[in-house]
Amino acid sequence: MTERRIVIAGTGSGVGKTTLTIGLMSALKKSSLTVQGFKCGPDYIDPSYHSAVTNRASRNLDSWMLTHDSVLDIFAHGSQCADISIIEGVMGFFDGKSPETNEGSTAEISMITKSPVLLVVNCESMARSAAAIVKGFQLFDEGPNIVGVIANKVGSEGHFQLVKKAIEQECHIPVIGYLKRELEIEIPERHLGLIPSIERGELDPFFDQLGELVLETINIDKLLELATAEPLMVKNESSFFNTKKETVVKIAVAKDQAFNFYYPENLEILEANGAEIVYFSPLEDEEVPEDVDGLYLGGGFPEEFAQVLEGNSLAKRSVRRLIERGIPTLAECGGFMYLTESIETTEKKKYKMVGVIPGSVQMQANLAALGYREITGQNDNFLLNSLTARGHEFHYSSFQSAVKDVPYAYETKGMRGVSKEGYIIHQVVAGYTHFHFGSCPKMVENWIEKCVEFKLIRGLTR
Repeated sequence: MTERRIVIAGTGSGVGKTTLTIGLMSALKKSSLTVQGFKCGPDYIDPSYHSAVTNRASRNLDSWMLTHDSVLDIFAHGSQCADISIIEGVMGFFDGKSPETNEGSTAEISMITKSPVLLVVNCESMARSAAAIVKGFQLFDEGPNIVGVIANKVGSEGHFQLVKKAIEQECHIPVIGYLKRELEIEIPERHLGLIPSIERGELDPFFDQLGELVLETINIDKLLELATAEPLMVKNESSFFNTKKETVVKIAVAKDQAFNFYYPENLEILEANGAEIVYFSPLEDEEVPEDVDGLYLGGGFPEEFAQVLEGNSLAKRSVRRLIERGIPTLAECGGFMYLTESIETTEKKKYKMVGVIPGSVQMQANLAALGYREITGQNDNFLLNSLTARGHEFHYSSFQSAVKDVPYAYETKGMRGVSKEGYIIHQVVAGYTHFHFGSCPKMVENWIEKCVEFKLIRGLTR
């Protein structure tokens, strides 16, 4: 028995991995196949496109934030009942946590999942030189299994044939197709990368066009042949998903166009540990349900909707009221920004937010922080206590506290050293860091214990 899975890797960022990946997904769907998407690394936005194309929740595979067994667990869980799994790479194939190893790279994910690899090469302004690039990737490390190439941004069918002949002669792997460089199919970008599909509305015509283009110039039958692989051996005893505890608390999760950066596993791990998840929308001015025992405000783009969020007083009041009563709350990045006194946009317009964290957020044109973080708790952080978790930061804003001695939520360690960030107030743990709960499932147990305490107190005070 065999499975089908394939990694779509790039020689570097910007070669067209995402466009090709969603095009391949659309083409495979047109062939009546059930497609499961995955994304290497901590990105939230590319998976939103995968999910919209495939109608299945795309999942992140990150070999720095998670153990190898956990990566396999997530892959096996996500790929159930799928005909083929498409794993989109991140950055260049060998780029990850460190310039010295494959840790956290697409190459490492391909080896952990024992997946064949299709290398996407930007062939603009070259012909035979494309073979030298592919040969370099083949020889750089003997672990990954590069089985084929897709030529992107070629000038014509004739140009493609030159590239194909050179690569197949020198590298002995097939070039299964191409996309032309003049195609107007680039996905728009903004300060956090690709616009989330949740904001784009009806994307079916775009996906349909991209799928048709792929079917015209890429050999899907060959891709399916190359994607054939042996079934993976996964340790079920360490699974996040196998055992589900009795539901004991209810946690409200903010989810809409402004707040939508959640790993599916984070919510599933909460559920597996006894939490019922209920959703509400600050952007639609929905109040947090009164009967909840915990609150999760994820990341997203609150600055893009700051004027609307400022005017949505019902949502703001309900969040503030519950927080002041002591509801155990985790606020990540956009959620953290929402809890401050105000957000100031790059146009210098200031909008009032919930106001439970004394201080304000300023958006800026340049990236403020980017990278993996090893996180320990500070100031009686009820989530972490003495634990260490892993996550990442990626934001274009900075927080200015209104108090001198900031009760920081975390100490974070990244490539540029150790720093303190975030804020602890009431029973709120807030900061720019995005967690992957799979890196430290005990933090979920700690959170649910606090939610149970809050539930009991709430019951006694009614």
